[in-house]
Amino acid sequence: MTNGNGILGTDRFARLLVLALFALLFVDNASAQGRWIKLAPIPESSVESTSVTLADKIYVLGGTPAVDNTTPKGLVLEYDTATDRWTKKKNMPLPTHQAAAAEYQGKIYLFGGAVQPVANGPNLIPTSNAWEYDPTADSWKALAPMPTARLGAVAAEAGGKIYVIGGASVHPGAKLMSIGVGTPHRSLDVNEAYDPATNQWETQSPMPTARSHAAVGVVGGKIYVIGGRLGAANVMEGSNTDVVERFDPEQNSWGALGLRMPIARSGMGWATHENRIYIAGGEILDAHMFAAIRAVEAYDPATNQWSSLPTMPTARHGVIVAAIGNRLYVIGGHLQGGSIGGDAANTDVNEAFEFGDK
Repeated sequence: MTNGNGILGTDRFARLLVLALFALLFVDNASAQGRWIKLAPIPESSVESTSVTLADKIYVLGGTPAVDNTTPKGLVLEYDTATDRWTKKKNMPLPTHQAAAAEYQGKIYLFGGAVQPVANGPNLIPTSNAWEYDPTADSWKALAPMPTARLGAVAAEAGGKIYVIGGASVHPGAKLMSIGVGTPHRSLDVNEAYDPATNQWETQSPMPTARSHAAVGVVGGKIYVIGGRLGAANVMEGSNTDVVERFDPEQNSWGALGLRMPIARSGMGWATHENRIYIAGGEILDAHMFAAIRAVEAYDPATNQWSSLPTMPTARHGVIVAAIGNRLYVIGGHLQGGSIGGDAANTDVNEAFEFGDK
């Protein structure tokens, strides 16, 4: 549009110039944050796998197809980020999904999860089993079981001990059974510490907000539990939370942080990179939608602030997330909310966000 002289009006020109500069700044900032790339897909797609990062490798353990009563996978896959190659390792002694895991001194520790004791039977029975996996020897060793059987917990190492926090299980004193939709069960506030040096467990101060399928990160020796699912193991019966709580292992005490996560969700992946905790994907359920999401957000404990990254290309929940070098890897998962779409909605995609200039 022009004025009567064929020249843009002064006010209109000024507004357009401001908008153009704003758009340019926005593009520059997005580019400076980084970019998404595609890498070698995971050989077998599944959901609710457990992952651990060790040096420049990502280990993916267990998982299950999306449909109830389908046999959980006992696969162990090693992804070498330096070569972009996957290698199959020795299977888990007991196929498990929705387990918690942490790395300590070159070993991988796996706790709890859901099992299927009878072929073609229910596959959401919580277990208290604990295992040590040695990636160098490609061997498994049974450890002292957890005091509390559960699935959907998180695990984090701090000060030489591994804290297994939250999860879901049957009500106290009840017989262990599959905790699917309609089965009486609850989310847990349980906090139990495993000492690899003594192979013993110790009960710690319970988490203020009982939940399962949360995210976890360790910064400055403190453990941060973020988001997750209240009330039940499955999102159809439970509800998502945006609560962020911090556990101090030295003081055996919890504190709630005032700033909540931007999007309340569960079933997301997480990783810690340069003292920030990154959350990717997850699932949401409300009156309007039931879906997997693309959001990627970072929490900085030093400032108690959240920031958003460019969304990942593929929305999914039950994802594997790891941070190595200048990349945030987001692998596998389910493309829909819950088990909608069945096994066909599981994805083998391996996408990584390459951090740009800071």
